Amino acid sequence: MSDVRDWFRSLPTFTRYWLFGTALLTLLGRFGILSPHTLILSDRYLNNFEVWRAVTCVLYYPLSQGTGFHFLINCYFLYNYSLRLERGEYDGKPADYGFLLMFNWICCVFIGYLGHFPLLMDPMVLSVLYVWCQLNKDAIVNFWFGTQFKAMYLPWVLFGFNLIISGGGTMEFYGILVGHLYVFLKFKYPQELGGPELLKTPKILESFFPPQRSGIRSFGNIPAPRPAGEQNAQGRNIFGGHNWGRGHVLGQ
Repeated sequence: MSDVRDWFRSLPTFTRYWLFGTALLTLLGRFGILSPHTLILSDRYLNNFEVWRAVTCVLYYPLSQGTGFHFLINCYFLYNYSLRLERGEYDGKPADYGFLLMFNWICCVFIGYLGHFPLLMDPMVLSVLYVWCQLNKDAIVNFWFGTQFKAMYLPWVLFGFNLIISGGGTMEFYGILVGHLYVFLKFKYPQELGGPELLKTPKILESFFPPQRSGIRSFGNIPAPRPAGEQNAQGRNIFGGHNWGRGHVLGQ
């Protein structure tokens, strides 16, 4: 238990509590301690001012026969890619990462309310995964069955995989839209199109989460593509493992 506690405390703030809230609410709903009907997004969110539903609908996921594996995969993606962002591009800038999560959360809840989607864990997790993939688009990732491709294609592979295997993909598509909206407004619009910075972190967040130290990268710039050899050497698979050695470029 001490090892688990030490691992949990070692996680950065937002990833730690996001993962903890997801596991806690899901287990409480699974064992009937909390009613799942009070955790999902519904018309009661506005009609009865049950505002907590806007938060619980992105954390809670119903566990039943056939959904447990999908929930574990979502938790893995949440942990892996939120951790990479918070310790990578947003290292030392917790307010900026908190604002990213807040923006994506608001967009997911807006889509969920308009589309009558009661559960929003899928689009929320995929929106964060999409941001990491866009900021590291030339990194090489491994998928199942030994397939390899650039990280920028990973969200679409997950969308296609769910579409073919389970006939779903809708929630993944909305997650891609939310993540793309953030990347466009935060990076592409001000840097490539010369527009104003529309997604500037509010000062009140910086007062609660002040900068801690210099980040690994200059914030606000999409990382430049790495040389092909370095990409293969530093590429990771979707389960967090390293690709040891240089490997071979696909198609050769």
